[in-house]
Amino acid sequence: MNGPQRIAFVHDWLIRMRGGEKVLEALCECFPGAEIFTLVHKQGSMSPVIAAHQIHTSFLQSLPGSTKQYQYYLPIFPAAIANLNLRGFDCTISVSASVAKAVPTPPGTLHICYCNTPMRYIWDQFEEYFGPGRAGLPVRAAMSILRRPLQRWDVRTASRPHFYIANSHNVRRRIERIYNRSADVIYPPVDTSRFTLSTHDDGYYLVVSALVAYKRVDLAVQAATEMGERLIVVGEGQDIDRLRAMAGPTVEFTGWRPDDEIRDYYSGCRAVLFPGEEDFGIVPVEAMASGKPVVAFGRGGALETVIETDELRTGVLFHEQTVDSLSAALRTVREINFEGTKMRHFALGFDREVFKARMVAYVGRRWSEFKKGLPQVSI
Repeated sequence: MNGPQRIAFVHDWLIRMRGGEKVLEALCECFPGAEIFTLVHKQGSMSPVIAAHQIHTSFLQSLPGSTKQYQYYLPIFPAAIANLNLRGFDCTISVSASVAKAVPTPPGTLHICYCNTPMRYIWDQFEEYFGPGRAGLPVRAAMSILRRPLQRWDVRTASRPHFYIANSHNVRRRIERIYNRSADVIYPPVDTSRFTLSTHDDGYYLVVSALVAYKRVDLAVQAATEMGERLIVVGEGQDIDRLRAMAGPTVEFTGWRPDDEIRDYYSGCRAVLFPGEEDFGIVPVEAMASGKPVVAFGRGGALETVIETDELRTGVLFHEQTVDSLSAALRTVREINFEGTKMRHFALGFDREVFKARMVAYVGRRWSEFKKGLPQVSI
């Protein structure tokens, strides 16, 4: 084998299967002998592919409520990630949206960080997490004090990985701006093979999302309510009560559903709504793999997948994060004849197997460069 023999994966936490965990899952298929290190792990929450690997946790695992309210331990995340022992591994691949990229590695160990984003809740989206109405007064006060020290720590530890991979050009620019580090781009894996081209429209719009404030599902709920349009919201999260309170009779909340049911919801919808600003956004690609257009807020990762050209149209962008702007986009999407075959062909470029092939090649190339004498990064 030309690549590293012993590989460690480091992930922020393993609590539920979302986008970052799908990246980890695909990496586990690429490197089946790797071991996994994480802050906390909720038993039974991961896919069989991840669960088959040896999983090591930090001291946070033994603290009260760590798998249910791990966020409250944020002030000691730096200490917990620093305490993970990665001795004996040739290569560490961290999958990071929080602190995983800061794991210390011994000299002679290659560290590649697949960065989904720098910690959004201490940088660009602080107000979305901790602003008025988003968090209680004690939490807001504590985070106002902790934000600057956490930012300084985050920037200081950005030197630990030898190489960064960003999950989008949007995140690549964020890494350069915050960490002053360059990054290559490999889009995250999308299971496009799970979806089939659909040509029917059952007359509803669809949201598939965690129900948290920064996803801005409230815009979709309000727009559908005011327009009398049918909307199905698939997902769960702490924002559910607030969203139900503002929803009219045309809005249905299903909770989180199995993959097969979500596939059927994609198949029957008129369009998928994507009203938040995301780092990349797997949901739009899943919609396109089903031949369905996306109505998305025109910032962040959506700009890399929602295309509005004469050659290809995969959806409609709206440029103000308001109900009126989204409503106007919903009226526009009804007037366009989208070509499902072209949308699906575009989505196949983000397929899981494409990601895996690119990651295996990338790790092999960086390992070869590293062994030829890349200067060690101080930790």
